[in-house]
Amino acid sequence: MLVGRDDERATMVGALTRPAALVLVEGEAGIGKSRLVDECLAAPELHDRRVLMAVCPPLPEPFPLGAVVDGLRPFHDRLGGLDLSPLAGALRPLFPEWGDLLPPAPETLPDPRETRHRLFRALTELIDGLGVDVLVVEDGHWADAATLDWLLTLCASGGGRRSIIVTYRPLEISESLLRLTSRLPREMTQTRLTLEPLDVPQTCEFVASMFSTTEVSQTFAAFLHEHTGGIPLAVEQTLQLLRDRRDIFRSETGWRRRIMGELQVPPTVRDSVLERVARLPPGTRAVLEAAAVLEAPADESLIAAVAGMEEPVARDGLEAALACGLMREAGRGAFAFSHVLASRAVRDAVPASKRRLLHRRAGESLREGEHPPIVRLCRHFREAGDVGEWCRYAEAAAELALESGDDHTTVAMLHDLLTTADHTLERRVRLTRKLGEAAKLSAEPLSELGERVRAALERVLADPALPPDDRGELRFRLGWLKLHLGEFEHGSADMEAALPDLESQPTLAAQGMLMIAAPLTGAWPAERHLMWARRAVELFPRVQGPVERLVCLNNHALVLLMLGEQEGWRVAGSIPRSAESRPERREIARGHLIVAQNALLWGRYREAAEGLATGGAMVKDIGYHRLTDTVRIGEARLAWHTAEWSGLDGVLEDIATSDSADTVSRHEARLLQGQLELASGARQQAERRLREVLALNAVRGPADPFVFPNAALARIALSDGDPTGALEFTGPLIDMIARKGVWLWATDLVPLHLDALVGAGRLADARALVDAFAAGLARRDLPGPAASLDTGRAIVAQAGGAGRAAALFAEAARAWAALPGRTTNCWPWSGRDSACSAVTTTSGAWPCCPRRSGG
Repeated sequence: MLVGRDDERATMVGALTRPAALVLVEGEAGIGKSRLVDECLAAPELHDRRVLMAVCPPLPEPFPLGAVVDGLRPFHDRLGGLDLSPLAGALRPLFPEWGDLLPPAPETLPDPRETRHRLFRALTELIDGLGVDVLVVEDGHWADAATLDWLLTLCASGGGRRSIIVTYRPLEISESLLRLTSRLPREMTQTRLTLEPLDVPQTCEFVASMFSTTEVSQTFAAFLHEHTGGIPLAVEQTLQLLRDRRDIFRSETGWRRRIMGELQVPPTVRDSVLERVARLPPGTRAVLEAAAVLEAPADESLIAAVAGMEEPVARDGLEAALACGLMREAGRGAFAFSHVLASRAVRDAVPASKRRLLHRRAGESLREGEHPPIVRLCRHFREAGDVGEWCRYAEAAAELALESGDDHTTVAMLHDLLTTADHTLERRVRLTRKLGEAAKLSAEPLSELGERVRAALERVLADPALPPDDRGELRFRLGWLKLHLGEFEHGSADMEAALPDLESQPTLAAQGMLMIAAPLTGAWPAERHLMWARRAVELFPRVQGPVERLVCLNNHALVLLMLGEQEGWRVAGSIPRSAESRPERREIARGHLIVAQNALLWGRYREAAEGLATGGAMVKDIGYHRLTDTVRIGEARLAWHTAEWSGLDGVLEDIATSDSADTVSRHEARLLQGQLELASGARQQAERRLREVLALNAVRGPADPFVFPNAALARIALSDGDPTGALEFTGPLIDMIARKGVWLWATDLVPLHLDALVGAGRLADARALVDAFAAGLARRDLPGPAASLDTGRAIVAQAGGAGRAAALFAEAARAWAALPGRTTNCWPWSGRDSACSAVTTTSGAWPCCPRRSGG
């Protein structure tokens, strides 16, 4: 779609609807000059205009009037019907193939100027005879002198009734073209249009039109704009290259992009830049190569030092680079390329040996300054092949990035250093330890970078020469990373394997035991998780450091709350509300979000709201971006449970398609979307979405109680009269929960599973499940599961014909309404319609039902 050119299009169309207009369209390469002309000429107001299109090629010595001649050749079929004067015979040298249609050649004139004037008159007569309304000269900066002189004569004579459009690059304008653009034509209106690059919102709109989607984030648009300068051709070519290389791809949450160190330069953009560079003198090319290697804005002296030139010589080259538009003044006394892709095109064209020399000069020059830029020094010495200096500055840069909160850069930098250069075993272990710690602390989701970090850790662990202490710590880091990536079974196994080598590191051992204790695997019973938690608590007195103690405290609370242990609330109550250091505040924020998340499982919505408010405020305050979407999905989950559904669908779609959200948050957003769609009656769309989540869970493993689509899918099956199909959804999870003994997770599942059992004629199994559920909740204050148990008892009583079923349903309704912090009396989205009908018709006490009132 033509984006950001509405005003220019309206202006050009308006000018061309009037006779005799000279329209000058200027803009840099790829800005969209030709596209604008094509769109305007296709406008309904101009559909009857006859257009002569003359496109000037970038030839070193263009043929005189060659572009006009090529533009006239398609008019051959009309030539025979023209009544041409003898003057037209002067065109025979230009159109030898038209010899049988043109008058005889006139006599030769002694003065070449007279010959040229006669030729111009003949050419004008020809286009008059053909009825050309609009003459378009594309890329006028490459036009030959004869063509431009002819245009001057047309404008000087008023142009007849025709209009002329000339497109050109303003920084490559010739003297002949300048004569045309600098004078107002006689009896013609002049309109000058200057096309500017797209801004970020326009870039976003442009990308969306290419992919026929609205799922383009402002972050991605800003990323593209930064690298392409908002030049439409560069944006288009870059996107096509990204798609061809699958650096952008369609996922279950829309278009996403992989993590890239830098964008590839599209061949069209590269060739256009290099063609311009090739026409520049050697001194200017040397300046451009130095600036391309530096990448960041630099002053004259630094550019001269990297180029190996005297400053006055470099200054001349810099002036030429600015004049041709490839470079710009980026600040007072600092200069850079006009856009990143141009810089990379020039840099990549520099021979490798020369590029290494330029990087070494850059590194040596920059480290002599008063405040050496560590990150840039790291890059320059890396590219120069100086591993020692690269390591020195890379580790320093990683530490600075970590201190400033730029954890993602830290991880990427350490991973690059570890995997690209050869190191001694001692240095390799040190770098791997730092990499694992940075990945653990990262405030940004690791996405694909996490997979690369895992591969790097596994390669180092494969070295048989690793000392036991180092092996234990690195395997701990690997286990943590796998857990973060959702590989719970493998992550727990690595953690357990690391423990024998962590006897001298009690802090890591305690953290590892608590991670194993987290009940995110389906195979272990609750008691085994609790055993590991108790072993970890025994090590707490030996845990060193305030952040490490907070990590242990939070993970202990997580384990106990997820297992439905009342002790978890006492542990959660000891999480502080603030601290001095940024790392401590991060961990405190995480702790409050852990409490909020698990409070929803318990049915304690007041505690969930408080935890989200406290943790969310801290996340925003300290910029802990990894948890931003955790806060948002927690708020969305709370809104779902408390029936605060206004605007919820938009929030969920934003999370589900977010570039920053982790996998679990995106899956949970999709689950909530499906539940919301089901509640609103969009059954087919809901089922499709819920089945997608179910399939994704099969890859991750089934033991995450926050991403169970099974209850909603079972409800759909029951509404179709298919209890057996419903049991296929609920049965495996109920069996897993029974094996683990964590009945806290069964709140939404039990009513649906009981409905299915009753529908399948398995009343005895339904009664046994109610008894097992009741036993699992005994002596535990679990408000949500308790209300679900009341619902289950009512369902079984109704199926058995008990006269007290209606009273039991009413009691269940009161239990749901009484949940701490609940803001509505709505029935939870579980149970079957007949149960709702029973309460409505029997007792009249049913306050509302989502299915019937939309409440």
